[in-house]
Amino acid sequence: MLTFIADMSSPIIKIENATISQHKKVVLKDVSLEVAGGAFVYFIGRTGSGKSSLIRTMYAALPLNEGEITICDTKLSSLKKRRIHKLRRKLGIVFQDFKLLPDRDVSQNLAFVLRATGWKNKEDRNTRIGEVLALVGLKGKEKRYPQTLSGGEQQRLSIARALLNNPKVLLADEPTGNLDPITRWEIMEVLLEINKKGTTVLMATHDFGIIQKYPGKTFKCEEGEVAEVVIKS
Repeated sequence: MLTFIADMSSPIIKIENATISQHKKVVLKDVSLEVAGGAFVYFIGRTGSGKSSLIRTMYAALPLNEGEITICDTKLSSLKKRRIHKLRRKLGIVFQDFKLLPDRDVSQNLAFVLRATGWKNKEDRNTRIGEVLALVGLKGKEKRYPQTLSGGEQQRLSIARALLNNPKVLLADEPTGNLDPITRWEIMEVLLEINKKGTTVLMATHDFGIIQKYPGKTFKCEEGEVAEVVIKS
């Protein structure tokens, strides 16, 4: 089952004087912040402000050259490349452009991930696939191919994929960026429901309307710095 009790005694993410770079160019410097287990946190800012680069650094898609990021008890400064996959098993990652396999149906997209992460028993895989599809509202669409789904359904599928291994932290990089307004709200409701079950959610977005409707702890990336801000509803 997805539900677990978040440990509130210590931060699940701690960033200390980190420098975030993209293509060898510094985009954020001296970043220090903490995220408690079970929190819903936004990173906001204009395109190019560094919010997506910060998210990508957290799951080791970009190298951390200065400072420290500790996420799910893993220190990124000393993380070896051969162990990155072990960190990512503790994380769920949702992308703006879905990154689904077009030649595999819904069920096969999810089964592919489960097999790759060590789920050897087919019955266990099928049970888990059913659980995450029910959670994101895609039950009954197991045999549909990604290109036959709406944009919102494709994003639901990418969220289901991110949840397969019961992640402690869900990192969502502009998950509503390519969606129409009504579908955006639907995806937000899915993310909030996941958060209620104990998963820490970090979401990069440039959509202030979302934060006004669904308030949460918010950090703004601007002019190379990150600072907590209050967004008025």
